[in-house]
Formats: sequence, structure tokens, C-alpha cells
Amino acid sequence: MHVNFLTATATEIAHAVARRDTTAEKVARAFIARVEELEPYVHAFSWYDPQDILRQADEIDRGERGGPLAGVPLGVKDVFDTRDIPTEFFSPIYAGNKPSRDAAVVARLRAMGAIVMGKTATTEFAFMHTGPTRNPHDLDRTPGSSSAGSAAGVAAGFFPLALGTQTAGSLLKPASFCGAFAYKPSFGLVSMEGIKPLAPAFDTVGWFGRSVEDLARVGRALIANLPSLPSLPRLRLALVRSRRSETSDGALRSYLEAVCGQLRAAGHIVDDLEEPVGFGSSYEDHRIVNDAQGARSLAFERELDIELLSEEAKAMIAHADEVSWEAERAAQQRLSGLRNAIEPVVAAYDGVLDLSTASVAPVGLISTGPSDLIKVWSGFGFPQVNLPVQAGPGELPFGLQLFAARYDDARLLASASSVARCIGAARVPPLPISPPLRT
Repeated sequence: MHVNFLTATATEIAHAVARRDTTAEKVARAFIARVEELEPYVHAFSWYDPQDILRQADEIDRGERGGPLAGVPLGVKDVFDTRDIPTEFFSPIYAGNKPSRDAAVVARLRAMGAIVMGKTATTEFAFMHTGPTRNPHDLDRTPGSSSAGSAAGVAAGFFPLALGTQTAGSLLKPASFCGAFAYKPSFGLVSMEGIKPLAPAFDTVGWFGRSVEDLARVGRALIANLPSLPSLPRLRLALVRSRRSETSDGALRSYLEAVCGQLRAAGHIVDDLEEPVGFGSSYEDHRIVNDAQGARSLAFERELDIELLSEEAKAMIAHADEVSWEAERAAQQRLSGLRNAIEPVVAAYDGVLDLSTASVAPVGLISTGPSDLIKVWSGFGFPQVNLPVQAGPGELPFGLQLFAARYDDARLLASASSVARCIGAARVPPLPISPPLRT
């Protein structure tokens, strides 16, 4: 059976290798060819070695490693420790840094047969100082925030799966801008061992894929005792009506309203969910906690040589120095109180819908764009999924966000799968097969 690896999902590739319709080496060579074709334009990798990829594929084909991800190429964001690949956090402080072991999630995915294609580019310490990655749909536009190398790599066809992290919007935003599926689990469900922290109150491991089924497949590998996805023939959904979401791009908002119409026509319920009282202050509260904890996470680097840090990191530290103990505590309490107030409302639904970003990817590579439609729900610890869509043929991709109450991950994934099928968005939007990309 012929498999087009550049459009196949990770699940389809894993099945093809398991059935021996193909080999891990053939899979690896197809993705290596794609990387060699487009990486000079996209710059998704911080480390890449095709010979190492072929070595791993040979291990799979000889039966030395196996499992439900056998032969599936995987990108790994360069904040995850890797025992045989440098982990540099896009910082000169860590140039050539080689950890002694893999981060727990990397070790787990290797054990299940995934082939590490390389380390993907990140912003400095997963914060704001941008890396070299460009958006594969339009090289003059931002690919999004710190997990951009992973998202751009999935969109460009370099690998069907990739690891990332989210502290504010670093999974869903690049997934929205680049056109990839993404899943941020409930806070605390996936091990952070072997990953440099930024703001531990918010930091969460997540991943990108080519379908919701791909996201769930990795979820079963990394989340202990994740329940089976329930059957949800008739969804009960809500659409967020917040001040910030209502000011998003009109064309995107119209698309979202049309999606809600499609869902209602298919028999699903879509209610309106109004912004709760006090929600507006949560954006600044998130920043207070993020920066205070981020400054503590960079305490060693600050003492070593603060001039080796970017201007963005220095600004975060300067802001944190101005935040009193009482102010940080009050911000934490307000966020916790708001989460406790809204979570029972969210829990009544199979999922809550909004745009992931207020626009398509903005022009420019210095700023990664705002995360306002993502960060507060993420800060509450809610699980989130990005569904990549396009307003029309040839249009730039953007994301529909679906989130749920904490630990309702299985129901959220099932809802996301149903929504994607209903609106015809079950796969990553296609990227032009060959350069030149739009520029």
C-alpha cells in the first residue's frame, strides 16, 4: 500500500510500519528529503543530523525498538534535555550543552519507537526573544512564539509529530499561525522532568500533530491512565463572548460564527458563554506571575552574566524586581479565585470554542503576536486543542481553539475530533509541495 508520508498522519505512518507496508528507513528518507528541500527557507531546526535519523530507523527495522509510534518522526523543542543531542535553549550560555539523559517525555517516546528528527528552534528560554524560524506559509510572517520550530516543522512536512511547551500561548499560537493541530493537556498531567522551567505555575508539555487522532495517540503514551475517548454523538458546546475575542479580525470571527452554524445544523448545541466578572484583570495577573517566576528560573543565568541574556529577558527580570511579594500573592489569588468561579460553568460543556489567535500570522519576525485568547485559559490549567483551518483555498491558516475544564482531557479530545469532522478540518491544511514559498 502506497503511503504519501508528507501528507499522512502519524497514526497512518505507524500503522504502515507495523503492517510492514513500508519500513522506518523509507519513512525517514522521505522526511529527510523534505527537510533538505525546505529547511533552508523555514529554519525549523536548531540541530539536525540525517545520519543519526537513519541510525534510529535502522534500530526500528531490526526490531531493537518498537511500540505504537515505531517509525514515526518526531521534532523535539530545544528546551527538552536530550542525551545525545545538544540542548541550548537558544542561549549563548548553553552553547554545546549536552545533558546526561533524556527528558522523561523524550525517553518515553523513544521507547515507543519514535525517531527523533532533531531539536527544533525555540525562543530564548521559551520566552520572548525570537529564534530564526519562519512561517512556512509566508516567510515574511511570524511562525508564532517559543514552540515555533516544532509547529513550523509539522506544517512544512519535516515530521508529523513534535513536542513543545506552553506557558502563555506557545503551543496554540504557533499552531494557529502555521496551521497544525496542537494539544496542551491539563496542567500537571505530563512530566516536566528534564525541561528547563520558565514559570512553573503555568509551564505545560504539549505536542503538535496532523490530526486529533495523532494528538490522542501521543496522549495515551504520555498521560498515565488517560481514559478512553468517549462517544459523543451530540455535543454540548459554548462559544466564548469576551471583549478581546470580539475585537478579533472580522473575517476570522465570521468564520467562527459560520462554524457554530454548521455545528448547530448537525444537531449539536452551541451556547454563548459570556466573559466572567473580573476576567479583564487576569491578563496582567498572568504577566505578574509569569515574570516573577521567570526571573527566579533565570537566577543562575542572571548571576553568571546578565549581559548574555536578551533584552527581552532583562526586561522580564526588571519587571519582576518591581513586583512585591504581596502583589504576586494577590495576583495568584485572583487567578485562582476566577478559575474556581468559571470552571464549573466550563465543566458543563463538552468543549468551549473560540479563535486561538485574533488574526492570521502578522507580518514581521521580531514580535510573535499576542496570546490574549489563549493565555488565561492556559493559566487556569485547562486543556486546550488547536484545530487548523483556512477561510478559503490558498488563504493563510488560523486556529479554532477548543478548551475544557481541568482533567476533562479525554472528553475534550473526543469533542475536538467530532468538531473537526463536522467542519471538514480533520487534517493539516496543505502546504505547497515545493519552494519557492510565498515571500
